[in-house]
Amino acid sequence: MTFTESEILSYRREKDEAFTNERDSPIPAPLRSRFSGLNYYAPDKRYYVATKLVPATEEKWVTMTTSDGDERRMLVAGVFEFPLEQAKVRLTAYRHGADDDHVFIPFRDATAPKETYGAGRYLDVPHRPNQLIFLDLNYAYNPYCAYSDDYSCPFPPRENWIDVPIRAGEKNWEKPVAEEPTSAEPSRLAGQR
Repeated sequence: MTFTESEILSYRREKDEAFTNERDSPIPAPLRSRFSGLNYYAPDKRYYVATKLVPATEEKWVTMTTSDGDERRMLVAGVFEFPLEQAKVRLTAYRHGADDDHVFIPFRDATAPKETYGAGRYLDVPHRPNQLIFLDLNYAYNPYCAYSDDYSCPFPPRENWIDVPIRAGEKNWEKPVAEEPTSAEPSRLAGQR
C-alpha cells in the first residue's frame, strides 16, 4: 500500500458530492444549495504512518459520552503508537463489538478548535491486530454532529487527546448562510398602515 494523493482527492470529491446530493447528507437541507464542499488540509505524506495495532490484553468495554448527552459503549481493540512531529503519538482504537471488522479511532489533536472541529475527529481502519498497516491521517473526518445537532456523536476519550497538531484530513466546516425564503405572493400587509 502506498500513499496516493490522487486517491485522497478523488475520495474527497465523492464525499463532497454525496454531502451535496444525497438524501441522508448530514448537511441540513436548507444549506445544501449553498454547500460548496468541505475544507481539507492538502494531502501530506508525513501523515501516512506505518504502525501496528497492539491488541488489548483483556476484554474491556468503555463508555463514551456523546454530543447529545447520551452514552455509547465501545470495546477497546488496542493501541496504535507512531512517531509524528518529533513526538510519540499513542491512540486507542475501539470496536462496536467483537464481530466488528474495523476499528474506530476518535481523537482530538492540537489543531482543535481553531483549525479543526473542537470536539475532535475520527478515523476508521480495518481491524488487523499485530499486522503492519499504514494509518492515513489524511482521511481524518469530522463527526456528523459538526454539521448538525441532529446527530449523536461520541466524544474522543481523554486518552486520545494528543498535544501534537495533525494537519491532515478535514478542517473546520464553514457553515454557508441559508438563503432567505422567497414569497410568491405579496405580503397582505403591504400598503396597509
